[in-house]
Amino acid sequence: MEHTSLPSELNLDAVSFRALAADRLAVAPLARPYNCDRPTAVVTGPSDFDLNPSLRTTMLAADEIKPLRPAAVLVPIIVREVLTVLLTRRTESLPSHAGQISFPGGKVDADDADVVATAVREAHEEVGLPGSAIEPVGFLDPYETATGFQIQPVVGLVGADFEPVANPGEVAEVFEVPLAFLMDPANHQKHAKLYRDQKRYFYAMPFGPHYIWGATAGIIKNMQQRLFAT
Repeated sequence: MEHTSLPSELNLDAVSFRALAADRLAVAPLARPYNCDRPTAVVTGPSDFDLNPSLRTTMLAADEIKPLRPAAVLVPIIVREVLTVLLTRRTESLPSHAGQISFPGGKVDADDADVVATAVREAHEEVGLPGSAIEPVGFLDPYETATGFQIQPVVGLVGADFEPVANPGEVAEVFEVPLAFLMDPANHQKHAKLYRDQKRYFYAMPFGPHYIWGATAGIIKNMQQRLFAT
């Protein structure tokens, strides 16, 4: 796929990305997860409900919104001549979100020191990425899913010499997408599918054979807004 038409300001190197992250990303995660004890109809951060406000109302009325479960993902920026973002395709055998595109990550364990520890542990378990190879550079806004998770994205730089080793029980494929492609709003589409006989809208960023959508696309959208929105 050709990307020659991408805006030049999106073609960052590691030095400029590190500086932009220091200026635009949060230096620490929220001290306490939002909406965690008693979810309400108030949207306090990016979420699956951004494009579907009536879905939250419907779920609240049916008492289907429960306290959120904390999770974390690593947003790995691979330091190549052209910066890329590492993503995975989940195996079809997983009980939830099977076959979907995602960042390395998962639920926060009681033994994890913090959300960075969760993201690093999950990245090592899923794609063999050692914590020593990750340079955390900031945090995105926590993302709330309709399935009941609050995801804290941790953005980190990773050297180009990293060779992923996919955990076959969780990861069917590891691939990279140019950062500039994902940061270009022209590639941020709005798609819809039927959910409970109603259209549910979501962001999607198709890239070749890979259909990036849902929470993963929402997190990418938040990163684009954080880094480049004026």
